[in-house]
Amino acid sequence: MTTRIVLAAQGTGAVGAGDRGLNYGDGVFETIKIHGAAPVWWDAHWARLVRGSDALGIPRPDAGVAYDAARMACSHRPRGVLKLVLTRGEGGRGYAPPANAEPTLVVSVHDAPARAPDPLIVRWCDMRLAIQPRLAGHKHLNRLEQVLARGEWQDDSAFEGLMLDMDGRVVCATAANLFVRHDGRWTTPRVSRCGVAGVMRAWCMQALAAGEADLLPADVEAAETLFLCNAVRGILPVHRLGTRRWPADADVVALRRRLAAFEPAFA
Repeated sequence: MTTRIVLAAQGTGAVGAGDRGLNYGDGVFETIKIHGAAPVWWDAHWARLVRGSDALGIPRPDAGVAYDAARMACSHRPRGVLKLVLTRGEGGRGYAPPANAEPTLVVSVHDAPARAPDPLIVRWCDMRLAIQPRLAGHKHLNRLEQVLARGEWQDDSAFEGLMLDMDGRVVCATAANLFVRHDGRWTTPRVSRCGVAGVMRAWCMQALAAGEADLLPADVEAAETLFLCNAVRGILPVHRLGTRRWPADADVVALRRRLAAFEPAFA
């Protein structure tokens, strides 16, 4: 089995109209911070992509070939974002996956996002996440729920939106995981029913000895403090959610310093 590599960053290939990622969201992806012309936390991102591809039954690309393509794409970028999109490849019309799939790995680079605002304001989203344990935790290509949620506001009234599942439990932000503290104990919403098990989420859970919990909106609003995190922006303290406001928190400041010491890309 071979994997077709599309180096979108260099314009050396194109995804065909019959690609199953384009037609059905049949694939997984990773969004990786670039620092010093290299992908940050490559091993963790690649491991998650492999877990996702295994869950979908998509043949794994060769790790060495993928890494070489990623390094080539990043080689002239001191900072930015690397995106990997792995699809099942060409499959023609119809949902049935081809018996002998030839996956496609699209490698692209993008500018680093603008710095997040300070103070950071978040809001609740009306759009809810469907519960599907078989896909939960994986960063699959089906992100229409997040697209619709993020489309609920177009102004600067909020930087991010928090999303619930269909049973009213808090899951995540549209593009970040969430951590809250109650009585000195850190928790993050479970991602066993829906949501993404973020790479930065895993680092924060270990650093804080945080647990997973079922959280309702009232639990978030009653928290001593909270922050968002993802592998591109790092740790983002939340200042306001609706009418609730939180001052700068010493624990979150200390955690951001720990992260910068562990990985200079987040300094």
